[in-house]
Amino acid sequence: MKLHRSGNKPAPPFLWAFTTYFAEGLPYILIRNLSTFFFRASGASLEATGLTSLYGLPWIIKFLWAPYLDSYGTKRKWLLVSQGLLACFFGLIALLTRFSAGSLPLIALLFFMASFVAANHDTAIDGYYLEALSVEEQARFVGYRVMAYRIAMMFGTGVIVTLGSKIGWLPAFGLSAFVLVLLYFFHLLFLPACEQEKESIHKLARQVFTARFIFFSALLALFFTALNIWHRNGARPVNIPFSDLVGLLLLLSLLLLLPMRRKLMARIRQRPDSIFAKAFLSFIDRDQIAVILLFIICVRVGEFTLSSMVGPFFIDVGLKEHYGWITGAVGLPCSIVGAMAGGWLISRYSLKKMIWPFLLAQNLTNLTYMLLAFHLLPAAGAGAVPQSAATLHNIMLICGVAAFDQLAGGLGTAVLMTFLMGLCKADFKAAHYAIGTGLMSVAGVYAGSFSGFLVEWFGYAWFFGISFCFSLPAMILITFLPWLEAKKS
Repeated sequence: MKLHRSGNKPAPPFLWAFTTYFAEGLPYILIRNLSTFFFRASGASLEATGLTSLYGLPWIIKFLWAPYLDSYGTKRKWLLVSQGLLACFFGLIALLTRFSAGSLPLIALLFFMASFVAANHDTAIDGYYLEALSVEEQARFVGYRVMAYRIAMMFGTGVIVTLGSKIGWLPAFGLSAFVLVLLYFFHLLFLPACEQEKESIHKLARQVFTARFIFFSALLALFFTALNIWHRNGARPVNIPFSDLVGLLLLLSLLLLLPMRRKLMARIRQRPDSIFAKAFLSFIDRDQIAVILLFIICVRVGEFTLSSMVGPFFIDVGLKEHYGWITGAVGLPCSIVGAMAGGWLISRYSLKKMIWPFLLAQNLTNLTYMLLAFHLLPAAGAGAVPQSAATLHNIMLICGVAAFDQLAGGLGTAVLMTFLMGLCKADFKAAHYAIGTGLMSVAGVYAGSFSGFLVEWFGYAWFFGISFCFSLPAMILITFLPWLEAKKS
């Protein structure tokens, strides 16, 4: 797609692909991971700290408002508005950390509000990437996306956490806000404009902020207030993973709509105002959609099952103190190299040729961990750690497995991003990408729930082998995917 200037000379795609996805990764890691550390370090109870899992809800339900990003304003405008708001949120949080522990409830509320803005920010960036680049360019620059996102996560978990722990949370969150302000002005000045606005954002705001919206917002606030009072009175919170439940409901609703999608699409075409219905149904209005949905759901089951037990495996073989540096110094660079190489190879040879070998490489990681477990734990159990587990030979062996794990994971990430981008139809790119990523996470949120039981029953070595078997259905389904030679424009 031809890019139009936004006032200044536009930044080249490799640069803005990096800066936008760094800007996407930083709020995510601050809200989803650093917030838990901050509240616990600030004296919050374990029960209250556990409620920060609710911050993940907006990333699961972002498909609900994603169609409106396609129909009102432009992705660039949504990106800038969200980025500016996030800078304000983290600036306010930084200032509030100077007060007593009594400010923690207000900070928690700001984090919750910021999570919705951050999820919207993610959707706008993903949609902008799809609008601004051709299909070939999308695959070519996917490595920059992954690299920037991983560096942002490292910046958040390394620099920001260290700064907060050693110096204070005011400079930590203040630095986060400052970085987002710098990114905002860079994008305001140099991010290319590539869309024509369909409807004004102000028109959407007038439609959304109605008396009904205010009423239901008040009801939601009362619900959370009642929940807080109930919790303070000593009641144990019900252990319902609500964000996981929403993802499952998304999957079930799509499956229920499959038999009637043709009739429903014909009906909603007669209603030009049914934005959400059109986006939702147009996602499943394609040939062999059942195969596509099954592939999206299954493609990361083996990976998620494995990753849930890698950390405990390091601990149980007596290498807990080495886990951090191996993950950072060995894993991160290999992940970036894998993503960069994956994007380049897909753009050169096509997704159809690369999808099977890349996913095979990603899932062979499970077998390398199985061999490693047999070596380190001859009895294939979760206990009885050999005294020689921390030898130089074993550490080098683990570094090799971790390097292959992250390199293959980078290749797999490039495949999955390109696959989801290929599913996005022209009028609903942001919405379709949001639906795809939401569905892909459905299996992941449940995969780890039974991993511990499998380790207890079979031991680590056989568990890793079983997790590889979980990846086989997705690789078999590749043969039946109908769209791999579709759109190339």
